[in-house]
Amino acid sequence: MAKRSPHRSRIRRGDLVMVVAGADRGQQGRVLRVDHDDDKVVVEGVNLVYRHVRRSQKNPQGGRVRREAPVHISNVMIVDPEKNVPTRVGRKIVDESLGARGVERFALKSGTSLDAESGSKKGRKGRKSKE
Repeated sequence: MAKRSPHRSRIRRGDLVMVVAGADRGQQGRVLRVDHDDDKVVVEGVNLVYRHVRRSQKNPQGGRVRREAPVHISNVMIVDPEKNVPTRVGRKIVDESLGARGVERFALKSGTSLDAESGSKKGRKGRKSKE
């Protein structure tokens, strides 16, 4: 059984992040996947490892494939869209009536909204609006 993080992650899929610790320090990339149970993220072009693949119909040659491996979420920070430097993330309530979905993330260094630039602001899939 995997542990559950005590707080919700401030990093989401599609965010532009910078690695701030480890062998790939200084590299930037988009978040491809977030694993909340293990507090890890997979970042595009960061922490590349070789994966040995067996021959199959999909991969008839087999061999070694370069693939991104997960990085701990504490080793990455969101990049401020205005200043292009790593920043911490704040939250503010935009609309009381929406409850938890009315929360907007913003960069603490510049105050710029992070949800507007990444194209999020999406609700749950399949839900209809209350109108």
